[in-house]
Amino acid sequence: MPDATLASLFAAQVARTPQAPAVVFEDTTLTYEQLDGRAEPSPGGCGHAAPAPSGTSRSPLPRSAELMVALLGVLKSGAPTCPSDLDYPADRVAFMLGDSGARTVVTTAEAAGRLPAVPGLELLVIEATEESEEAAGTDAAGGVAEEPRVQQAEPDHPAYLIYTSGSTGRPKGVAVTHRAIVNRLAWMQGEYGLTADDRVLQKTPASFDVSVWEFFWALIEGATVVLARPEGHRDPAYLADLMRARRITTLHFVP
Repeated sequence: MPDATLASLFAAQVARTPQAPAVVFEDTTLTYEQLDGRAEPSPGGCGHAAPAPSGTSRSPLPRSAELMVALLGVLKSGAPTCPSDLDYPADRVAFMLGDSGARTVVTTAEAAGRLPAVPGLELLVIEATEESEEAAGTDAAGGVAEEPRVQQAEPDHPAYLIYTSGSTGRPKGVAVTHRAIVNRLAWMQGEYGLTADDRVLQKTPASFDVSVWEFFWALIEGATVVLARPEGHRDPAYLADLMRARRITTLHFVP
């Protein structure tokens, strides 16, 4: 089993295939090099977040290229991600924002307007343009966020935090280490063997754990992640059309 993190495995793949398509979302295609650059920790980059294991960064974003940039940016900063579902009730989102110990919320200007007010959180607002991925960090008082704090995560640091459904009580956050998810992805590669020609459909909501391999398995093997539009996972006809149009080779359905 590789002694590695998701960020280090992605970096190795960027070095191998910088010009290969990494992410496709509607009319947007990002190469491995472009995705890596937009997620790079920098004063204006998405990877401005607290280092692992001391702080979690939440990513309340609709399915989009920006969501992929946000998740990778947080991981590259050394922090664990904690994806949120904007369709959850506001009190549930507020509970998870506070309970997770998040320090930074990575989102877009449009999505930020749908978030409940939780004191003490730094907002990192990212926006996409045709030419660049711009980011602006502000604190709760509206000031400019400080310089990025970057610390390399280790295999036994948490990679992400996913909350249970809460069907038997309050939702409970479960932290999964880099070593654990890397083990899962290594098993999947050994069992199913993605190649550079494969296209993996990402359609699972980011707050559900199945989404994790949809986001990252392809990106550490040189394949392409094709993102369904927001709410597209609820529309079988749309999914069938997308699978044909984008030549999807790998996807997951709950039986």
